[in-house]
Amino acid sequence: MSKMPKYPTPQERLEEGELRRKQVSRQSHAEAGVRRRSPIALLEASVRGRVPSLVALKYQLMSASPFAFFRGAVPIMAYDLAAHPHTGIICQLCGDAHVRNLGAFAGVDGRLVFDINDFDETTQGPFEWDLKRLATSLVLAGLAVGSKASKREPAVLAFVEQYRRMIVMFSKMPVIEMARYQVHRLQRIEPISKVLLKAERATPLHTLESLTVPAGDSPDAKAASGARVFKENRPMLTRVTGVKAREVLGSLKEYSESLQPERRHFLAQYQPIDVAFKVVGTGSVGLRDYVVYCEGNGPGDPLFLQIKEEARSAYEPYLGAIGAKHQGRRVVEGQRAMQLQSDPFLGWTTIANRDYLVRQLSDYKGSLNLNELKGQGLIDYAIVCGELLARGHSRSGDACVIAGYIGNGNKFDEAILEFAEGYAEQTQKDWELLLKSKHGVKANKAEDGKEAKNK
Repeated sequence: MSKMPKYPTPQERLEEGELRRKQVSRQSHAEAGVRRRSPIALLEASVRGRVPSLVALKYQLMSASPFAFFRGAVPIMAYDLAAHPHTGIICQLCGDAHVRNLGAFAGVDGRLVFDINDFDETTQGPFEWDLKRLATSLVLAGLAVGSKASKREPAVLAFVEQYRRMIVMFSKMPVIEMARYQVHRLQRIEPISKVLLKAERATPLHTLESLTVPAGDSPDAKAASGARVFKENRPMLTRVTGVKAREVLGSLKEYSESLQPERRHFLAQYQPIDVAFKVVGTGSVGLRDYVVYCEGNGPGDPLFLQIKEEARSAYEPYLGAIGAKHQGRRVVEGQRAMQLQSDPFLGWTTIANRDYLVRQLSDYKGSLNLNELKGQGLIDYAIVCGELLARGHSRSGDACVIAGYIGNGNKFDEAILEFAEGYAEQTQKDWELLLKSKHGVKANKAEDGKEAKNK
């Protein structure tokens, strides 16, 4: 009879984390790597293959503010993070962890969930990279709403401290309990309660009213096969007909096969009515994004599917190709690994040899307006960010190893704060370089909360 394999004990995994401090000290995280490439050149390389007519719009959105620049500058930060030694403690990364990439959406059981909700850049990588990006976003968000350093610094420290505290707690919990852990008290945190309120109002019927018009009101009414069609708002929303529409609808077969059988059955009861091209987000601008309006049991049962092109993760040049080769599937699997609940219609497909993610569009979804982070809101929100990121990393990595590395003191917290403040300053300089470059657009006065949503 063969012997059972020996697995490391929780204590041995904790000690493994402690040993990693010899490779990369906790204090060293305060430092950034040496950049040898122009940030503008890195951005230019990242938009190759995108819709040329929309690339200028991406630069325009990034020109609005340092925080808006940061949202679209994952390729720059990925390069910078990779230039510094890392812990080698691997988990699933969100990849684009920042304060506006958390939001509310409807879970499988219909109840509202608040969680990390954007995974375009997800991959497996060093846990601290997500922490550094989210911490920097707290500084930039604070600057955007006029918060003084007396609020920004405590917010970053509260974020990392809560992450550390939760990681230690998860490392001691039964694995199944950790995987099921839910964050409570969300309704009592003002910025999040407002996001949840928005999500409650974002019903499928509300989306129907905001995105569609009666077919008779459309200039292309004869092409419509249903009572309503998408309401054009070029370049942000443009109806798609003919060969391209058939190509998009044809991709739903592969998408259906990526779903669980019972969800495939639900999808089969919806009939596609209309197709449009939608411009979304900041980092995603220029990638191909289609929305499909479907009806189930009559016009009062709309379903909107978003078919969103996924490029390779910005981290792939430095970490290698990890996980699924299909980029839509990479995003789906990364999202499921980190989230407690995911969109029941989450899947993937292919159109014209390009990889796409498929998900519901605006189904009880709500996102943060930066103005909601004024005053104490920034600190309260930062604490929830720490808790949710710790849960996502524990679900997909080893909380014992992370806890062993971070320890119980505040050395790691202080280092991340120093990094975040320094990188926020660097982002400001990079933004100013963009404004001076051939791509620059003078910063407009629109609130960041009015940027394109539903990324």
